[in-house]
Amino acid sequence: MHLHCYFWTGVGDDRRNEAERCPPPPSGDPGPFLASPLPPMRTCDWLLKPRNRIDTSPGSVGKALEWLTERYRAAEPQFLRPDDEARIGLGLRLENAGEALTAGVDVQWGIWLRGGRFVTSAVVCCSPNRDAAHRCPAP
Repeated sequence: MHLHCYFWTGVGDDRRNEAERCPPPPSGDPGPFLASPLPPMRTCDWLLKPRNRIDTSPGSVGKALEWLTERYRAAEPQFLRPDDEARIGLGLRLENAGEALTAGVDVQWGIWLRGGRFVTSAVVCCSPNRDAAHRCPAP
């Protein structure tokens, strides 16, 4: 197993556009899903996005947790509800993410930001993925 990290920040209401967030059936036009910057509905479907959407491919769970920490810290000043987020805390998020990734389970964090924006950070297990038989997007 190896890991790929994906990141998106944008207008939170745009996530309602399910046509751009769900991969098409095999005989359908992949354009809207592939061209859309929106995060997919299922975390594993990040693997279907073009490889240039991969932010990084960490060599270990520890490195993936470092990446999640960096993304969290970068977004933290813009959290819409910092007090609510503090009740969860970065430590608990990292503990849960470490357990999940070690077990081969994808991790995706989504947090509302001020101004109606939303941030998503995802670490996806690849080759194999527990939820889908997607090919690895990396060369």
